Amino acid sequence: MPQPISNAYVRDLDRRYVFHSWSTQGNLDPLVIAGGQGCRLWDHDGREYLDFSSQLVFTNLGHQHPKVVAAIQAQAASLATVAPATANLMRGEAAKRIIARAPDGFAKVFFTNAGADANENAMRMARLFTGRPKILSAYRSYHGNTGAAIVATGEGRRLSNEYATGHVHFFGPYLYRSEFHAGSEQEECERALRHLRRVIESEGPSSIAAILLETVPGSVGILVPPAGYLQGVRALADEFGLLLILDEVMAGFGRCGSWLALERFDVVPDLITFAKGVNSGYVPAGGVMISARLCDFFETRYFPGGLTYSGHPLAMAAIVATLDAMHEEGVVENARQVGEEVLGPGLKALADRHAVIGEARGIGLFWALELVEDRQRRTPLPAAQMARIKARLLERGLIPFIVDNRIHVLPPCIVSAEEVRQALAIYDDVLGSL
Repeated sequence: MPQPISNAYVRDLDRRYVFHSWSTQGNLDPLVIAGGQGCRLWDHDGREYLDFSSQLVFTNLGHQHPKVVAAIQAQAASLATVAPATANLMRGEAAKRIIARAPDGFAKVFFTNAGADANENAMRMARLFTGRPKILSAYRSYHGNTGAAIVATGEGRRLSNEYATGHVHFFGPYLYRSEFHAGSEQEECERALRHLRRVIESEGPSSIAAILLETVPGSVGILVPPAGYLQGVRALADEFGLLLILDEVMAGFGRCGSWLALERFDVVPDLITFAKGVNSGYVPAGGVMISARLCDFFETRYFPGGLTYSGHPLAMAAIVATLDAMHEEGVVENARQVGEEVLGPGLKALADRHAVIGEARGIGLFWALELVEDRQRRTPLPAAQMARIKARLLERGLIPFIVDNRIHVLPPCIVSAEEVRQALAIYDDVLGSL
């Protein structure tokens, strides 16, 4: 009789043969996961966890949604793969559904394998369209770990990877740690826009192809832009003849309580990148939503880009099933309601109770708790303390998303009010034990 699989066996297998990303390999002790359903996961030894990370913020529809699983199975049975130069029913249906959720004036989708290569190709399109080399992006940003995307990234992970050229960074708004000595959201917005204007003028508008921004910067802290900021960036782009690319890889498809995060800020870019939540990460997929004027440009001009698995049928079937299920089951509406009525107020109440929380901020089901040693000085909580918090949360059966001195709170968009209350109680207990 075969022996049952154990956590120890899976962990040993991983440590022997798997090389992990963003890691010093010898220090790893990976969490073992065997299966999941909805907002919950479990290991081979029967331990269950509430997933408040959505993994890397992509299981917006939760784990093992039956409609998406069935769609992948059906597609695998009829046509498991096909070259991207062909026309395929699922690819067309997926693109049609995505464009239906885009702002007016968007026409087509270029499919990629993930968010990083979506940003790569959006920047390529912008450079080809304008004939200019430079891309402006924020210091507090993450756009992926491919050649140009990692250099467009502003945070520290770019520093070991700066091989691409033509990238310039600027500071975006972040009132809690303002670069502009602002005392209000309005001041932060005005001063951040004035700073961006000076960067554009100093770099030379005629050398800049596009401004690339996460609609809501995610990995760097869930930095919800102040009212008017994204509209101000759009106005600057128009004034200087630049394109605006919004990166919705993490913030899109329900995460912010809307189909796309940009809907919450009344802004329309020229290109939109996406991945993650578009099919809940069940099969790798990403892409670029392209406005009509850029589509018209490439009607008579060659586009020098492509990927072997662009528009892979299994990924496309997962997109179609995910977007249909989100529509039929009111998933976006649930994300907005639970975020506004339960998660947001609950996290702000925790901030009122625990001095270690410097700020609770977010939108929809996209939140962060910024932890500090001293509220007055806003000194970040040290890494050793954050590691202890992560261990205690896992001990209590909750999978967290920890970045620097922050707990990012990111449940699947199907999460129930009761599951949120359960998670809030765990956060409360663990933070209270510090």
